[in-house]
Amino acid sequence: MLNKSFNKWFSSQRNKQKINIKIKKLSKLINWHKNKKYIAHNSKKFFKIIAIEVKSNLIGKNWDQPIIVQNEMGILGILKNSKKNKYLLQAKVEPGNKNKLQLSPTVQATKSNYQRVHGGKKIPYLNYFLKNSKNFIAQSEQGYRYLYKSNYNSLINVKKKVKVLNNYFWLNKTDIKELVKKRSVLNMDTISVFSTFLKKEKKDNPLNSQNKIYKWISKKDKFYRLKTKIKPINSLQDWKVTNEKIIHKRKNHFSVIGINIKTNKREIKEWDQPIIKGKKLAFVGFVMCQFNKTNHYLCRYNKKPGLKTSTLSCSINTSDINSYKKIHTLSVFQKKLLNNLLMKKNKKFKIVYDNILSDEGGRFYNCEIKYKALLVNKNFNIKLPEDYIWISQNQMIKMIKRKKIDIEARLLFGCINIDKIK
Repeated sequence: MLNKSFNKWFSSQRNKQKINIKIKKLSKLINWHKNKKYIAHNSKKFFKIIAIEVKSNLIGKNWDQPIIVQNEMGILGILKNSKKNKYLLQAKVEPGNKNKLQLSPTVQATKSNYQRVHGGKKIPYLNYFLKNSKNFIAQSEQGYRYLYKSNYNSLINVKKKVKVLNNYFWLNKTDIKELVKKRSVLNMDTISVFSTFLKKEKKDNPLNSQNKIYKWISKKDKFYRLKTKIKPINSLQDWKVTNEKIIHKRKNHFSVIGINIKTNKREIKEWDQPIIKGKKLAFVGFVMCQFNKTNHYLCRYNKKPGLKTSTLSCSINTSDINSYKKIHTLSVFQKKLLNNLLMKKNKKFKIVYDNILSDEGGRFYNCEIKYKALLVNKNFNIKLPEDYIWISQNQMIKMIKRKKIDIEARLLFGCINIDKIK
């Protein structure tokens, strides 16, 4: 149960932090310009919306799409009081958050933000992380919405007393275990940092050796091909590009819209920006099983246009859970997992995690994802396709550090194992 002082503080932050969002035409965004090639900020900083053409031999095969380019590394950092085992999080409003206020890392800032390109206020606690850059672990972001985007994840131990600003709060593990069960309270960047710094189990008996897994990945890398080519945004074939917005012609995917933001508790009080608007509800799921008294996760080999290398993803993920039966990019096996396991109630299988969380509210508008993990009995017969493999608990932690687990799988794994944060 959450302590009363936190509930009182978070409630007061909801009252203090105001944000107002208005939808705006892309061509009318202040300090942004739209031309035939891209949408960009006048400062040439922050991010761009460009277009790419993708050719592959994956299920989706060939397509084109808009995508975000942000050629700078942001910092996602959490301070930990090593004496009290507490973590300093901030209450922060983001323009894309459906519920406005969420708990973000101590520092959550793009390079343009902390270099104050927008002329805003200084980022509190930033120096703790800049002075300890050896602790940084780069992690990739959403590979279908960002082109080659990574952020530095960092967890810094402090022993000395830290002055706590009004919109920050120290939380212990028990608090965080409770909050991860609540809908869209923990910001996804907070979970990203925690998932990057998890303790290994003392005993781990993997079904597949690490060497076997890397050989399996290498074999898939040689077979699966994916090439990404930048093209003018006005030449998108499957999308309708107007001065107002960019939408998929068959409305199968996300759209790009413009917004105006007014707020009283950010580095600046008002700004415009383009933002990606997703479908109503996405889905991320893990099928888990115990082999050799060790938790294993059913992972899928994947290549994404916005990632430079292949990664392992969760058992199933889709951007539109409400229409998953009609989505041609989902394999027959993925649809079976949804139909027979993850979308059904079955007392034989244990639900390990089931919650709805927001996508990152700085770039994605009202995007929510249902995260679910199911533990099946080892006698349950699952015939795996060639692009699936079982990964043990400690192997997952090791591969997260090596940047081989994509963000969707990493976040769900972090939610499941939140009690193992360092």
